[in-house]
Amino acid sequence: MDKLPSKKAALAVATLSSFLPPFTGSSINIALPSIGAEFSADALMLNWVASSYLLSAAIFLVPFGKIADIFGRKKIFLSGIAIFTAASTLCAFSPDLNYLIAFRILQGFGSSMVFGTSVAMLMSIFPAGERGKAIGINSTAVYLGLSAGPIIGGFLTQHLGWRSIFILMAPIGIAAIVLTIVKIRTEWAESRGEKFDLAGSVIYSLSLASLMYGFSRVPEPTGIWLIAAGAVLLAVFTIWELRTSAPVLDLKLFRNNSVFAFSNLAAFINYSATFAVGFLLSLYLQYVKGMDPQHAGIVLVSQPVVMAFFSSYAGRLSDRTEPRIVASAGMALTLAGFIFLCFISEDTALYSIIASLVLFGLGFALFASPNTNAVMSSVDKRHYGVSAAVIGTMRLTGQMFSMGISMLVFAVMIGKTRITHGNFHDFISSLRVVVILFSLLSFIGIFASLARGRLR
Repeated sequence: MDKLPSKKAALAVATLSSFLPPFTGSSINIALPSIGAEFSADALMLNWVASSYLLSAAIFLVPFGKIADIFGRKKIFLSGIAIFTAASTLCAFSPDLNYLIAFRILQGFGSSMVFGTSVAMLMSIFPAGERGKAIGINSTAVYLGLSAGPIIGGFLTQHLGWRSIFILMAPIGIAAIVLTIVKIRTEWAESRGEKFDLAGSVIYSLSLASLMYGFSRVPEPTGIWLIAAGAVLLAVFTIWELRTSAPVLDLKLFRNNSVFAFSNLAAFINYSATFAVGFLLSLYLQYVKGMDPQHAGIVLVSQPVVMAFFSSYAGRLSDRTEPRIVASAGMALTLAGFIFLCFISEDTALYSIIASLVLFGLGFALFASPNTNAVMSSVDKRHYGVSAAVIGTMRLTGQMFSMGISMLVFAVMIGKTRITHGNFHDFISSLRVVVILFSLLSFIGIFASLARGRLR
């Protein structure tokens, strides 16, 4: 085995790769009205520009996490960055909305390889007392991506068009590839020699795809049938995994490890409650408040800036304090942010919107790094890849669920129509309903976070 890479080199590689997907996502959120104008797309179709990526990343994450544990995390990580970069370039030249959604699916496929390996590599290099700090810095990169996205994305969209956002991904992706090849020469494969559970992976991916896509089609009968099929496939997957000798997802991690189980549940609830906020407020600021993409981005950036500022501190704090205390406090602050937004209207002052975003940012910073630290510190190193993939799956399925709740409410209250001045009242009523639902989820999430028990 080659010499172990320096902590700084590994952290730099993981940090750069963690910056790309959130930067792309937050940039695209601010560009959605422009994409909609070019392709004459309604709100539900625009939702799929974001959701198709999440769906693809989620269904492949756990299988690639296990593949990384068996065949090598660096190999899978490098392949993922390469695919993500190539797909981003293709997105820039999409001739219509269908092609754009297809290339976003390819982006998600590449991202699934990155999400399942970057944190696992950090866990393999950093000792127990420094992992929270490393994860906190890595999370800061995520939030810097979220912070830069609305500002840079808004500027690019306004002056160069939305396609320029994807073109920008190419040099950043290439830099991450070169840095990985040059600086990371070690390979990690603690489960080397294990058989890969292909059948279980296929069943898992089909069940998750059916559930997530089905939820997005509710209340149509097709959506209900897809959810039912997904539930059946999930039951089949559970039976298969309990019987096979080399499962793609060892369910004992959930059954015998309360910290792992409840930390992942808390992550799912937190992302379900918070992810669609950027999408919804982007539409609100540009349609209702009449802002251009650049100025809307400046308002939205208040949340990820706070995340970036406090994430590293929260990660270090979780090395010294029980993660459940820090993470649960973060969930409580998120709930406070939603209480502010419950009263949103056409006349809501910008400072009130910004105050809510600041609370979301502080709450999420206190939640994310300590929660990830709790998950990864509760398992053996041979499970690092699949554990990182599981929490990544909770994040992505939560994000998809969050968008699904928004789409469902929009479908019932607005219908398949473009947002115009004539239906602002219906749009804001829909927004309030979504915020109330997210508030309830945040309230439940506080107790899920507290229920995990002590890590130390």
